[in-house]
Amino acid sequence: MNYSKITTAALALTLTFGLGNQLSAQKMMQKEKTVMVGGAAMYPSKNIVENAVNSKDHTTLVAAVKAAGLVETLQSKGPFTVFAPTNEAFAKLPAGTVETVLKPENKAMLTSILTYHVVPGRISSKELAAWIKKGNGKYMAKTVQGEDLTFWMKGKNIYVSDMKGNKAKVTIADVNQSNGVIHVIDTVLMP
Repeated sequence: MNYSKITTAALALTLTFGLGNQLSAQKMMQKEKTVMVGGAAMYPSKNIVENAVNSKDHTTLVAAVKAAGLVETLQSKGPFTVFAPTNEAFAKLPAGTVETVLKPENKAMLTSILTYHVVPGRISSKELAAWIKKGNGKYMAKTVQGEDLTFWMKGKNIYVSDMKGNKAKVTIADVNQSNGVIHVIDTVLMP
């Protein structure tokens, strides 16, 4: 029996099927309606974490999610609506704030801040706009953290306010994920 021929045939078969599956996955991703965030395409077939790690505008948020131990949660089925502050949003915080909340002893505070940016369910900007209109210019939603966010509009732009009066503009809406949706915001919200 010629084992080299069998091994070569098995390797060729494995490569063919492996490459075929990889090409099928690539073709599927090419057909998806993606949104560009932080220089990277966000694929609706990927979960929140899988997409966020590719955005160069969300490296601080990703580091914070990891430090808070929320990666597994945001990879779960959900669905979640995440209001995702950019690196520039975190840079607007008082000097030393990010470094302080990333320390292990401040994990509870960090978790509270991050979960304040998450609302259960999948909420599109179209739904938010309709609810704002129906609510005479305001819509309130309870976050995973437990406190409310207030949504309102100025022109066609959607804004969100925290309980302390900080205001964030939704700069990129409806970044669909397999387990929810992300709306990019320009300010960090505080519970």
